[in-house]
Amino acid sequence: MEVFRNKAILGEFAGSVGNFGTLLPLLFAISLACGMNFSLMLLWAAIWYGINGVYYRIPISVEPLKAIGAVAIAEHLSTSLIAAGGILVGTFCLIIGIFGGMTKIKTFIPEAVIRGVQLGLAFTLIKSAIPEFIIPDIIFASVSAMILISFYIATKFVKIPDLSALSIMTTGFLFAFYHAGFPVIGNFPMPYLVIPDPEEFLTGAVLLLPPQLPLTLTNAILATSLLATDLFGKADNPDRLSRTIGLMSMSASVFGGFPMCHGSGGLAAHYRFGARGGLSLIIGGFILFLIAMICTDPEIIASLPKGMFGILLIAVAIELARHGIRTGSPAVTVLTGLISIPFGLTAGFFAGLLAAWAVNNKKKR
Repeated sequence: MEVFRNKAILGEFAGSVGNFGTLLPLLFAISLACGMNFSLMLLWAAIWYGINGVYYRIPISVEPLKAIGAVAIAEHLSTSLIAAGGILVGTFCLIIGIFGGMTKIKTFIPEAVIRGVQLGLAFTLIKSAIPEFIIPDIIFASVSAMILISFYIATKFVKIPDLSALSIMTTGFLFAFYHAGFPVIGNFPMPYLVIPDPEEFLTGAVLLLPPQLPLTLTNAILATSLLATDLFGKADNPDRLSRTIGLMSMSASVFGGFPMCHGSGGLAAHYRFGARGGLSLIIGGFILFLIAMICTDPEIIASLPKGMFGILLIAVAIELARHGIRTGSPAVTVLTGLISIPFGLTAGFFAGLLAAWAVNNKKKR
């Protein structure tokens, strides 16, 4: 029993960093492009990691709003405009979650389309990982791949948890310390109040809501709920997920962080590397807090090898694809996933929705 307990705790440690391959590079890119404080963004992520670990008791992920992040990086948006978008998304999710709106929305979206969103996200992660992280840093990517494969093989023959993600991240940070010097803890930034003006709310509604809301409703809420059913045998209420997204986005946005959500990719990442309970998120939140303390020196995070992020993203993509193909309508699911590659998850979702309705109407005739 003691051996089993120790193995389970090791699994929670191993899975706690499973989603860092998505979280860290995206927040770092936002910091560079928009001037937001990287440590402060990590602090809010750490806080909500811990809260969600206690609240959900399974590794429901905490990650940035990706569509807003993509627009922010491309357009070099200001902190207050990003906050306006996060507050709007958060308010919408909180309201529909309180009034049971997601449960109603779920009845109109076929499961095959949600599976397609999972598959599309897997394709999108691979599409990003190879050119942005793996090719520019092929040496460290190869080292990370060897660590991943070694643990995969070892776990087939020996009853040990998959510590590959933890090992890859540790190796990456040691590499950064070697090149940038051991970090000196600087003055940690304190949260500050961000109040967007009416014009920024209007701009946020036009520029940031349209790309983010479909992604939030499908991947962050419905696909996460479905994947929780696959992995843990019970569906998590989509309205509950919507409410916590609302609270995360609003609180982080108002106090200098980046708006947060859940995500099926993050849940798959934590599970892939051994997380089975809320303890993994509590541990992950503590680790994020330590990284936030270290990364008051921007040279440390800039020295992290890109290759490790690429391999972690590939591992997450494979886990997502495994669940995405568990569909009752392969044509709809694959179409949704394929359309997502060139046109994005929002376009893939609507294409899949139209295809599903067409298939259902054909069956009724």
